[in-house]
Amino acid sequence: MEKTKPLTHIRLTSHPGQLSAEVIKINWGDPDPAKRGPIIGTVTNPNHRNVIGAHSGSYAVYRALAIASGALNPVHIPDLTNTAPAEKLGPFPSWGNNKTIVSIDPFGHIVSEIFKDYLSNGMDIRPTIAITKAHIHLPEIVDAIEAGRLKPDGKILLENGEILVTKAAIDPVWYLPGIAERFGVDEGELRRALFIHTGGMFPELITRHDLNIFLPPIGGMTTYFMGDISKLGQKGIEVACRVHDECNGSDVFGSDICTCRPYLAHGIEVCVETAQRAGVGVIVYNRKEGRALGEVTKFLVYNARKRQEGGDRAEKYFERTECVAGVQDMRFQELMPDVLNWLGITHIDRFVSMSNMKHDALIKHGITVGERVSIPAGLIPKDAQVEMDAKVAAGYFSTKVSPDETELKKKKGRGLDD
Repeated sequence: MEKTKPLTHIRLTSHPGQLSAEVIKINWGDPDPAKRGPIIGTVTNPNHRNVIGAHSGSYAVYRALAIASGALNPVHIPDLTNTAPAEKLGPFPSWGNNKTIVSIDPFGHIVSEIFKDYLSNGMDIRPTIAITKAHIHLPEIVDAIEAGRLKPDGKILLENGEILVTKAAIDPVWYLPGIAERFGVDEGELRRALFIHTGGMFPELITRHDLNIFLPPIGGMTTYFMGDISKLGQKGIEVACRVHDECNGSDVFGSDICTCRPYLAHGIEVCVETAQRAGVGVIVYNRKEGRALGEVTKFLVYNARKRQEGGDRAEKYFERTECVAGVQDMRFQELMPDVLNWLGITHIDRFVSMSNMKHDALIKHGITVGERVSIPAGLIPKDAQVEMDAKVAAGYFSTKVSPDETELKKKKGRGLDD
């Protein structure tokens, strides 16, 4: 194994610099991937890097640890043979718009195809999206079969309760000018905040304004598709969707203090129903634990809620979160519609969510919504009723049509009842 190169080969970024002749410029939003250019965030050849940060999001730190410990060759370049997507997806018009998609690379799953000439010349370009097939199995789906709500068809839902899915893992790729515009902030202020509040981890944010792509060290998302994904983007195809933000305690370990797993399971059931009617079901699973506050903060809030005078109660639910975290919610759904735009979705027939934040973000970014599906009362755990009461009181869920939604549906030629 080749030894790690000494630090002397690394060019520090304490002073502004410009792209060298070796660096491929990224023209974000160009519909032609050859003109858009590949995302190169690896360090095997620093002179080729055209982004800030490194591939693999939060796992980049583990890669560094593997190199430091001698377990990984620092100049290893992945062999992408037979790693192409298990299903074809796109392209869609949204891929060529620098405002519609700003937080993921729409070409991230097909780099081995569109940049094969670069790869054959030894350039280290890595996929930021991978698409494969799998079976998933949830006891709640078995229960739905036994209750007669779902019927196995042998194609989407098997007799044993397994669901045949296509799934995509997606790492974040941020186009900084677009991110700044989404949040209504100056790009310079965004870069400064990202630099300062990551402890100065990425000095290029303030020294390299010629680099406008950032690979943040955060978790990405996984999407699960039920039905024929080639139908996505086609007119008249029914789409059901649940956008779910990670809750490890409930989703994995079944904690009953919230409705996260019950709502996720219900969303999957709705998606299966829709797929069996020749539609497509889409589950988007975002790594945003504890409303993106993190699990440590989340558990601190749990303690604060339960120990306050009078016990855990709805009117203090969000107040106790803000006391600990300084904010009620950091998920900020402004970037959430990107993945749906990447999938070519312009209308969701059944949106399995009671969140106005999610709904309004979809409308703002051009995706209309038909029915908003709330969680059935019988699926709400007893200890989660406080959460539900708090969310209803805070206006999380409303069936009223917003002015933005009315205008958007008029533009698309749809009535308000579809």
